[in-house]
Amino acid sequence: MYRKLTPYLFVAPLMIFIAAFTYIPILTSLNLSVRQWNFLTPDMPFVGLRNYEELFASAEFWNSLWVTTVFAVLSVPLRLGAALVIASWLVRETLPSRLLRGALFLPSVTSTVSIAVVFSWVFSTDYGMMNALLGWLGLGRPQWLQDPHLALWVLILVNTWKQIGYDIVIYIAGLQAIPQELYDAAAVDGGRRFSVFRRVTMPLVMPTTYFLLVISVIEAFQVFTIVNVMTRGGPAGATDMLVNLLYEIGFELFDIGRGSALAVILFVLLVALAILKSRIIGRKVHYEA
Repeated sequence: MYRKLTPYLFVAPLMIFIAAFTYIPILTSLNLSVRQWNFLTPDMPFVGLRNYEELFASAEFWNSLWVTTVFAVLSVPLRLGAALVIASWLVRETLPSRLLRGALFLPSVTSTVSIAVVFSWVFSTDYGMMNALLGWLGLGRPQWLQDPHLALWVLILVNTWKQIGYDIVIYIAGLQAIPQELYDAAAVDGGRRFSVFRRVTMPLVMPTTYFLLVISVIEAFQVFTIVNVMTRGGPAGATDMLVNLLYEIGFELFDIGRGSALAVILFVLLVALAILKSRIIGRKVHYEA
């Protein structure tokens, strides 16, 4: 009997940890999403789906959903495409490649707040390094973080700069798993570099791409710190992402019911996107070379 219980005892601490910090908060958010609460009173009256109705009737919610979708659609392909190209260049085991890998990976483990503060200075209109360089070249001084048409692109650039090092390392691992014999055979057949990349590298690195696509989209829909530090959702709501709106509703307006409803909507949306990607892209992924 004890032998049968041994495996469960080994995984019990991890299951307790996951339950405490994942499943219980999800169920708590679901419960709070149908109640009205402001953190200050013990009463949490049941209001049914009113919080969801108010969100769906809110222009701020639809604007945040649109901005977040645009952010994900623009940033994820840029990030993964650049990561694959750079990884293909750094896949060889040489000292310069290893040094560059470390340099590129460093931002992904650096504090997001620190990165956001530094780039806020870089893109400052009056004394930022970017405008100083553009002014020296005679190209004007754009208001990067105050222009609704530029602010989102700045956030995409900063988020890509922070996350791309992780993608590069994962891509390098995937590229190194491709048998060298396939490249040798392609070279014997007279395949050109781009043709070999398209017909050999791309199909065999699809499992890695699929993995990175899933986590990149999730990360894009959950981006918060960069927005909160650099733009706080402005200007004119041009960078007001879903999680930033959730923070404003829940922790600035103290409307925990609507904030929890938005969290539930975001959770359902991410699950739906994961299932959709699995149905559309997952079928094209082959895990054997």
